[in-house]
Amino acid sequence: MGKKVRIQLVPGDRDRLEALTANGNTPQKHVRRARIVLLAGDGVGTDEIQRRLGASKPTIRRWRTRYVEAGVDGLCRDKTRTRRRLGRHWSTGCSRRR
Repeated sequence: MGKKVRIQLVPGDRDRLEALTANGNTPQKHVRRARIVLLAGDGVGTDEIQRRLGASKPTIRRWRTRYVEAGVDGLCRDKTRTRRRLGRHWSTGCSRRR
């Protein structure tokens, strides 16, 4: 198990996170991340967040840590991933002809 990450929300961040959850145009993945951080900031434990939101423990830990490292902006940005070459055509899953 990793080190517990304590969340202390800055008043401005709390306002931004609550605005994200209230805005109907916010992507749901960002709303979920904001809810995780808001609950953690209120002192709710990982098990209770998991029960309330249906998120996995690794997901909860990831977004708590990301908030501590990068703030609210870090929650609204996905990390880039490299594409793996699979030897299959991306759209159909069929093997490529060479």
